[in-house]
Amino acid sequence: MLKHEKKQYKKVVLAYSGGLDTSTIVPWLKENYGCEVVCFVADVGQERDDLDGIEQKAIQSGATKCVVKDLREEFVKDYVFETFKTGAIYEGEYLLGTAIARPIIAKAMVECALAEGADAVAHGATGKGNDQVRFESAVAALAPQLDVIAPWREWTMQSREELLAYLNERHIPCKATLKKIYSRDANVLHISTEGGELEDTWNAASENVWVWTTDPQKAPDTPETFELTVKNGLVTEFNGQAMTPFEIISKLNDLGAKHGVGRIDITENRLVGMKSRGCYETPGGTIIYKALRAVEQLVLDKNTRIFRDHLAVEFAQLVYDGRWFTRLREILMASADELAKDVNGKVVVKLYKGNCEVIQKSSPNSLFNFDFVTFGADEVYDQHDAEGFIRLYSLPYRIRALNAQKNGK
Repeated sequence: MLKHEKKQYKKVVLAYSGGLDTSTIVPWLKENYGCEVVCFVADVGQERDDLDGIEQKAIQSGATKCVVKDLREEFVKDYVFETFKTGAIYEGEYLLGTAIARPIIAKAMVECALAEGADAVAHGATGKGNDQVRFESAVAALAPQLDVIAPWREWTMQSREELLAYLNERHIPCKATLKKIYSRDANVLHISTEGGELEDTWNAASENVWVWTTDPQKAPDTPETFELTVKNGLVTEFNGQAMTPFEIISKLNDLGAKHGVGRIDITENRLVGMKSRGCYETPGGTIIYKALRAVEQLVLDKNTRIFRDHLAVEFAQLVYDGRWFTRLREILMASADELAKDVNGKVVVKLYKGNCEVIQKSSPNSLFNFDFVTFGADEVYDQHDAEGFIRLYSLPYRIRALNAQKNGK
């Protein structure tokens, strides 16, 4: 089962989900590396069914112990909300639901490995995806002394049939079946779905793809509105009630899902060089993203807004590519924090059949002043000044045209 011989380890901490892949990895590590295996489970707000009985499942697979860490509040506060503050959105649509979760999972896994005295960590990411890079880059930045084992790049097994046969031979129980139509990953921010009919981009996503959100056509016929308070680029209150970041996104997930908000179907560029198609459901995140951008419209001047747009693209690429634990992320985040000092205000959001609109917005730092944009007289703007401004602004075009006339073009 191992392509070539590897050195032996005493203890390995495995990022464990309880699915077929990681259930197979536990006995495989013991057999091929002669090690004790500790399973590490990160609770980042995935479905509760995914966590029920997971400790017992890990032990039955051969693990010495299973450590479950509740990271929900930290995940939303220090990763999701911080990323949203930058305006990051990957390739114009993807709110980075899977990518944002990887650094906190990797960090907690490393902390577990150090506490357990492990000499290596392992993960179940494949050799074709982004997650292998995200996990291993984080380990390199946080604990370079730890080795990383990636079984999918080492073993010879290639199919679900082979993995199930491997477990059956060892009498290890697993609820997985041969038929797995979709590959899904969930946390409190989103759920992603790949595979099945999505492998052909000409196939429309069936209703079986969407598991969180209501079909917009079947969503309530009555719109729903509510108020969000934004302080320093963070959503802090719902209808005037202060909530923790996890409570806020959970509340907005329920509302957004009810009204069919937050569905996207995209074909994206993976870090490893190929394209992949995924359907993502991010109801609460979509609402928060639009609320923050609405307040920014009021408070950021033109040049600052352009800079923030550049920052958003750079930060999205950084998160997607697994570069969270880098000096560049700290520098970009410092810029985002400075920008966010003025991003304070309130918005009223309307949800209706898949649409999320900000219909009211205000800010104590708003640069919008009706007295200045009206056609009436004011003390700040003299309309006669526009003539000189336009003449200077268009001077390069005038010079180019005069040169063309002079040269007979």
